[in-house]
Amino acid sequence: MESSLRRYTELPYLIDFLQTQELALLNPALWDDRNDSYYIEQFAKANGLLSTYALCLAEASETYHHWRVFSHGGSGACIEFDRVQLISAASVIPGLRAEDVKYKTIDSLRQCAPSQSDLPFLKRYAFSDEKEFRLFYGSAKKGPPVYRMQVPLKAIKRITLSPWLPTSVFNHVKSTLKSIDGCMSLKIYKSTLVENENWKKFAVNGV
Repeated sequence: MESSLRRYTELPYLIDFLQTQELALLNPALWDDRNDSYYIEQFAKANGLLSTYALCLAEASETYHHWRVFSHGGSGACIEFDRVQLISAASVIPGLRAEDVKYKTIDSLRQCAPSQSDLPFLKRYAFSDEKEFRLFYGSAKKGPPVYRMQVPLKAIKRITLSPWLPTSVFNHVKSTLKSIDGCMSLKIYKSTLVENENWKKFAVNGV
């Protein structure tokens, strides 16, 4: 099992988290995957929930897919959490679920229909490469647009900024992030996924 959980996001949400030590869970109604949000809508309806909130993380190591889909552009960021510490932070909140997403084919659901309690954590098999881990919270009351979950900064293993962020800009952004109270010792890097000097050397020098 991966010891890390990665949250792909954007700089505004990263700064918000570093300043508040609270992760922002948002309403899944506007997700691109309408199948996914529909299952959550049906779960909410069955359980009398007026507000639902979710946050998606990846168990998989860094991939181009994650950057392109969830954090594309220069403002992208990835917060790598220690899995145990993040789940521990979630466990103290009554009603908040922290679970692996299960990926199913339509044929498999025909053979064995999903249980109602599994609906917030089911996705079609075509999305399985995401290896998603999800935080989910529902309330019977009409709540604010954002549900905030406290997570200490010590749960962060490292922060990686967008592979499309120019290095000179990265240096300034890194300094700014480290200037936030409590963040001086954070490990902050720029992803080299799309341009890695060690990788490029082999085209010239061989092995």
